[in-house]
Amino acid sequence: MKYLHTMVRVSDLDASLDFYCNKLGLVELRRKEVPQGRFTLVFLAAPNDHDAQIELTHNWDPEDYQEGRNFGHLAYRVDNIYQTCQRLLDGGVTINRPPRDGHMAFVRSPDNISIELLQKGDALAPAEPWASMSNTGHW
Repeated sequence: MKYLHTMVRVSDLDASLDFYCNKLGLVELRRKEVPQGRFTLVFLAAPNDHDAQIELTHNWDPEDYQEGRNFGHLAYRVDNIYQTCQRLLDGGVTINRPPRDGHMAFVRSPDNISIELLQKGDALAPAEPWASMSNTGHW
């Protein structure tokens, strides 16, 4: 048995690709347009880990995806959680749970999918502005 991917439905493919690729740093591996089913599949992965993929499913007919907390979250290990969070913040992404502990943070995609960011190795020493930053919303 081998893990293949996690599927996430997205309402706006361009906004989702901007978030996952341009801001979070994933890369597009492949795309499949299915006109008869009226949907597009886009497979993404971290640049050096193509084994753990996300399948973005964009149904062409508009749907209102309610916030599904029962989904849980996607998790990525990052080399420097402070730099990653700063890059996301600079890109207009809300840091819902800042990395106050130098180890873990949460952000949300345009479709409210929770993304957990975990520091590679040991936690970094507490640093500002993260150490005193409050939570925003929920994750």
